[in-house]
Amino acid sequence: MPAEGGKTDMERIGLFSEMEYITVGDKYVSQFNRPFNEAASKSKQMLPGGSKEMSDLQAGYFDPHFVRIFEGEGYINLNQVRRRDRMEAAKKNLGKAFLPSSGEKKPCGLGSYYGTIGGPVPFFSAQSKPREKYKAPGKNLYTNPGKKGTGYGYANITIGKQFSHSADFYDAAKLNYKKANEEHHRLLKGAPFKLNLHPRDYFDANPYFSEEPLPPIKKEEKKESISNAFKPSSPGKKPGGMKAGTFDPYPSHSADPYVAKLANISGKDDKIFHPPSGPKSRPVESIMTLNVRRALNSKNYKTSSVPSY
Repeated sequence: MPAEGGKTDMERIGLFSEMEYITVGDKYVSQFNRPFNEAASKSKQMLPGGSKEMSDLQAGYFDPHFVRIFEGEGYINLNQVRRRDRMEAAKKNLGKAFLPSSGEKKPCGLGSYYGTIGGPVPFFSAQSKPREKYKAPGKNLYTNPGKKGTGYGYANITIGKQFSHSADFYDAAKLNYKKANEEHHRLLKGAPFKLNLHPRDYFDANPYFSEEPLPPIKKEEKKESISNAFKPSSPGKKPGGMKAGTFDPYPSHSADPYVAKLANISGKDDKIFHPPSGPKSRPVESIMTLNVRRALNSKNYKTSSVPSY
């Protein structure tokens, strides 16, 4: 289509002609029938001789014969080279090698300074500090020796004076309380105050109490007791083939059927009720059996004793 400027699309892009289509007129080949590598099936291919395993033979290498790295070099003694290097290094020393005067000293115990560089530290010494000369205090006060005795039943053996005797009544506390109570009742004026509005219970003390008169007592009717039990005149007769043991003679023949016919059920309300099947019973162990199993089992049946009820 020509554009607004009057140029076609091909002139505007800069191409001389439209690109050709490569697959025009080719036969359709399904993608399942196409080869994976089409060039591998045409012309001759590279045929390698297979992988070679590593061995001591020359066939495992690329070169036809073994090539040495150094050819024509002289033999070198490694020990001689080490000695020469050691001698050259010794010429660089300015003096003799440092030798300590003696070996290292090992400590001979915990807290010992033997073998250390600095020696003992005076601040950690266990020696006591200098002190002033001890001055004994003055002599104690000399007194007469104490009097012998336990104190019970002996007089004048204490430091102070002997206590004077004072009478102590046996019921002194009871008499003092009685006097204080009498003095308290003497100071009271009048009788104690009593309120007439004493609280009462919500309900009567007797729940069966009633102000209405009671009905007359009903007398129980005595039932007449049968003194003598009923006894038949003679024992019952055994039935024979002729019905001799019955009160009436042999019943006459009746034309009624042996089984009565049921009436036809009509209506929804007249249907027969069939109750659903309830739960079926099963054996239940008693409480005594459960208690016996709980107290007596396979672990303690040898050591347990029979309980006494």
